[in-house]
Amino acid sequence: MAKKLMKGCEAIGEAAIQAGCRHFFGYPITPQNEIPEYMSARLPQVGGMFVQAESEVSASNMLYGAAGAGIRCFTSSSSPGISLMQEGISYIAGAELPVVFVNIMRGGPGLGGILPSQSDYFQSTKGGGHGDYRLLCLAPSTVQEAADLVQEAFDLADKYRNPVMILGDGLIGQMMEPVEFKKVINPEDLPEKPWATTGAKGRKPNVINSLYLDPEDLEKHNWKLVKKYEEMAKNEKRWEVFNLDKKADILFVAYGTVARIIKTAIEVLKEKGVNAALFRPITLFPFPGEALEETAAKCKHVFVSELSTGQMIEDVKYHLGKERKVHFYGRVGGMVMTPEELVEETLKIVK
Repeated sequence: MAKKLMKGCEAIGEAAIQAGCRHFFGYPITPQNEIPEYMSARLPQVGGMFVQAESEVSASNMLYGAAGAGIRCFTSSSSPGISLMQEGISYIAGAELPVVFVNIMRGGPGLGGILPSQSDYFQSTKGGGHGDYRLLCLAPSTVQEAADLVQEAFDLADKYRNPVMILGDGLIGQMMEPVEFKKVINPEDLPEKPWATTGAKGRKPNVINSLYLDPEDLEKHNWKLVKKYEEMAKNEKRWEVFNLDKKADILFVAYGTVARIIKTAIEVLKEKGVNAALFRPITLFPFPGEALEETAAKCKHVFVSELSTGQMIEDVKYHLGKERKVHFYGRVGGMVMTPEELVEETLKIVK
């Protein structure tokens, strides 16, 4: 398929369709409304189904039922809407169902505003709902990467029988860039799911459930889930290191759109005689902490920048230890830092 100029939200929707998804359940909220709008027009063209639920709570439980029947399904929302889905996400994780969630983040807390943010990091990587569960969490930095990661998310959800979160900010959702869909899957060619509730002709019924009234059974189930999360942590870490040869004066750590802004700042800093590099986590869970440690060991200073008051920085500090000073610069409320701001803050640190 040739490259096509698309808005991020539209590319996310088309990527899901090309990944074999034919069912979307959701509810509108800015700044991701273009995803359900796109899906409502596109899914009927490929024999799929679009349902605008009466709320995000309803949508998350519709996903539970659809995933339990073995079909690829997904939803998208923005920060407050994802909050409403948290109970359903916990049920889906507890029942080990593969569902893809897309969060195009906006400012908070509360209703906040409709402009870009990265302040849902805690919610996405530390649980969000009740109980011991984890989501695989992928953070794209370009529209092309958003499309690629959405397609990969469906495969990962099926592989681990676990929900996967695509975490983007409002800029990723609204910007337009050329995008190519590298994988086209016919839903009929997807592997069978023998655990799904597809009817019990010739076999015992399958039961999809997250309720365990016997405490011993529930404990056993929780430790089973932990082993799965450990497998994710072992096999699914992804990251990018930019502009690091052997050593650097300063290492930026950022994800999503902020990482793109930093790449511009790095070019400006080069002209000012400052050798700067970037470490960009692509998986926020599992966080690529070991790779960060190895990269940071080659750099004099570490500088985290986020569209939040500081959330990912806690994982950075955890992996680098108390002995290593970690600098921070954040913008919130829909405000976005400029390369010039980052250059100015960097010069305060290195000179």
